[in-house]
Amino acid sequence: MSNGGSSASSLLIFLLPVALIAFMVFSQRRRQRETQNLQAGLSVGDEVCTTSGLFGRITSLDDTVVTLEVSPGVTVRFDRRAIGTRTTAPSTDGTPSTEGTSSTDAPSTTD
Repeated sequence: MSNGGSSASSLLIFLLPVALIAFMVFSQRRRQRETQNLQAGLSVGDEVCTTSGLFGRITSLDDTVVTLEVSPGVTVRFDRRAIGTRTTAPSTDGTPSTEGTSSTDAPSTTD
């Protein structure tokens, strides 16, 4: 009986968990880098969504606190780390941005 097959399977049993752990570590680092880039790129006027799902527009910003306007005249303060995503880029003419939508997303206006 040859030992070649058992050494290959032993190597495979060792390498699979190592590969899985390496994948998880690199994925986590990538997510951390993306989060840091998002946090560094925040500015007043950005429309964002918090990690808890609240949508709003940034009205003021400092190192630790973000103030969001969630409705006209209604502002709430959040820890800056609670900002999960940037939803749309603010437009210069005051109209809502259509970033991320396509013409097929718009409702039909045929009568």
